Amino acid sequence: MESPRLLKDTGLSVECGTGALTKMNRIKLNLPKDHHLDACCVGKSTLDDLEFKTNSILQIHAKGRGSYKRCKLDRDGFPRKPAPRIKYIFGFQSGDIIKSVVPKGKYKGIWKGAVACRGSGSFNIKIGAKRIAQGTNHKHLKLIQSFDGYPINLTDLI
Repeated sequence: MESPRLLKDTGLSVECGTGALTKMNRIKLNLPKDHHLDACCVGKSTLDDLEFKTNSILQIHAKGRGSYKRCKLDRDGFPRKPAPRIKYIFGFQSGDIIKSVVPKGKYKGIWKGAVACRGSGSFNIKIGAKRIAQGTNHKHLKLIQSFDGYPINLTDLI
């Protein structure tokens, strides 16, 4: 195994520890078993008292950002139509979290959720798999959070 030797050759302090030592340090510090907290407890040089500035951790989720496909295909695999050339439609992208105030019509009211974009400028609003408003005009939408990988709990928006 070459990696510990390569790390020691850098001149930085390197310390190895076992799972048992990590567990002992975690129990001594009265920390819950969690991956990001276990990283604080590895090795003999673990402090006797750790101070955390926050109780939460930042979680980022990788989301799809489009497709490499050059055209849409039909069920038999033949080209049907070209893929859209733009990602943003009227400043919105599919997956953005929005607030919509619809003044009239079938979906009249205030809606909050993820948006699905259409090239025509009308949008669908959904929470999870449930579509709550269809064909909403872009003029009624206000961006709350862009589709950037940082999660937001959509049930808090209701």
